[in-house]
Amino acid sequence: MWYVMQVRTGSEESIRLQCDKRLSYAALSKCFIPYYEEKKKLQGSWTTLRKILFPGYVFLDAEDICQVAIDLKSIIGLTKVLGLDGEGAIPLTEAEEEFLRQFGGENQVVEMSEGIIEGDRVEIYSGPLKGKEALIKKNRPA
Repeated sequence: MWYVMQVRTGSEESIRLQCDKRLSYAALSKCFIPYYEEKKKLQGSWTTLRKILFPGYVFLDAEDICQVAIDLKSIIGLTKVLGLDGEGAIPLTEAEEEFLRQFGGENQVVEMSEGIIEGDRVEIYSGPLKGKEALIKKNRPA
């Protein structure tokens, strides 16, 4: 089951590394940060950048969240596990977990999708948004 930890924005990688070093893998399968790719023009050429999809959050794949919660007390900079109380924590729903798996793949990196927008029509040719055009909404200025 996947759980979400809230951390200080900018400390995500530090927290992930601490989890990898200090947490018991009997209770924790994986600690990860979902990323997305973005193309940006830098010094005249297009570069693909990798950015954190959810700044301020680190994800846990754990079967024994109670043991993980005890181990997390040794992590410096952790704010909290979302939904954690004395009884355990609330995991992501199966639908939320599946959605993130589909978009991020095995490495949890949402790659660039390619397509066109003509007026109100969106057509995606490749990438994780292919077939999910209905989810795409145009930002309108306020």
